Order: sequence, then structure tokens, then C-alpha cells
Amino acid sequence: MPKKSFNTAIKLSLMIVTMGITTLIHPIVDAQETPPIFGDITIGRQFSPDPLTVRGMSGGSIPGKQVNGGSETPTGPCNGFVDEAPDHTLKLTSKFDYLKLQVESPADTTIMIKGPGGTWCNDDFDGKNPGIVGEWLQGIYQIWVGSYEKGKYLPYTLKITEVK
Repeated sequence: MPKKSFNTAIKLSLMIVTMGITTLIHPIVDAQETPPIFGDITIGRQFSPDPLTVRGMSGGSIPGKQVNGGSETPTGPCNGFVDEAPDHTLKLTSKFDYLKLQVESPADTTIMIKGPGGTWCNDDFDGKNPGIVGEWLQGIYQIWVGSYEKGKYLPYTLKITEVK
């Protein structure tokens, strides 16, 4: 089995287990709607709900610096391991003067974003959770969420907000 198919199979298996556990616990713990897994997102200014959330499983077998083409960006190092394909695609239909993307996970994760104007990586924006904040141009952004161990997949929630 090719490595990419194997990694995809592992991610899919972990997602199914996570969804099963979430389905059992969700009605008891919280009445809010469960965010989608590996969702692609399209937003414009003053989107709702804010924060917007999507879930996923971090990690992969390729070093983030290899996908990025370098190890450093203005927002931090491209650490961790990711898959070749991005976890999410974010389409901004307008320019944002301020937008924050932050990963929340029980483990140490990384983030890498490629889009109009460049590539941004981050590791420890808030504790061990990565994030990117600032002005965002209209366009399409590819988002990877990485893990520090090769082949280790960890659940996360990606929060997107205009609130400072």
C-alpha cells in the first residue's frame, strides 16, 4: 500500500473513532452543533458564527519545512510533520484588517498556512497551541496542522475569529 494511502487510511480510521466517541458524548456534554471535520471554509467580513470552528486530525509523515520549502517564516518556524495535502482550504471573499486562526488541541501541534502574499508557520502562539493573527488578503489559503511525531495523529479544533 503506498504511504499516502496508508496515512489517509490511518487518518480516516482515527476520524471515525473520534466521530463515534463524539457522537456518544456530545448529547450529554453540550447541546451546541458539532463543527465539521476537515471542512473547507468560505467566509467574508462579519461572518457568523464567530468564532467559526472546524475539526481535524493533525500530523503526517512529511516535515513541515519540506512542504513550506524552508524552515522559517515571519511568524515562526515550520516545525512538525504534516500530510502532503492541506487539512483545510480557507477562501476569503474579502480582505480582513484582522483575522485570527488558532488551533486548540490536547497535545502540542503546529500550523502552516500558504496563501496570497506568502507562507506563515507557528508553533506556540498560546501555550502549546499554534495560531496566526493579522491582516489577511482576499484569496485562497491552504492550512496544514502538524504533529511533532512523524505519523502521530492528534485531534484538534481550528477556530477562526475577527474578535481581537
